[in-house]
Amino acid sequence: MGVCVLLGSKSDLEKAQGAFEIFRQFDVDFDVHIASAHRTPEMVKNIVQNSKHDAFLVFAGLSAALPGAVAALTTKPVIGVPLSGRVPFDSLLSMVQMPKGVPVAVVGVDNVINGALMCIQILAIKDERLERKILEYRERMREKVAKDDEEVRRYVQS
Repeated sequence: MGVCVLLGSKSDLEKAQGAFEIFRQFDVDFDVHIASAHRTPEMVKNIVQNSKHDAFLVFAGLSAALPGAVAALTTKPVIGVPLSGRVPFDSLLSMVQMPKGVPVAVVGVDNVINGALMCIQILAIKDERLERKILEYRERMREKVAKDDEEVRRYVQS
């Protein structure tokens, strides 16, 4: 089990780091490839068809064709992470408007953390260890909010 990560270009690597950190934190196997739906379609096909992983996390900007190309080649879940650029919402609009029958789940622009967590939640359907880790992760978030609330109230009241 794991996640196959595809980046549309090397410039996406910096933004993708947050997802890699989440996968490492949850001890989820992943691999990373750079491929282009337009410039290297055969490479995309080869990566998708030979992937041993159970989900795809696909980063793309501009026309954001890569997640749809991946989805067309597999029945496994594809989560798209639209990346901001000169026109910040072009990739988001491209991803959420996939043709009927070839769905891509899409998270917010540059929201690599939610993309990674969505992959982990999908894997957790069949992995109780991951489910427990997600619950622990959420508990730590709740604890942080409660601590922050206490600190802010104390600060304002003093």
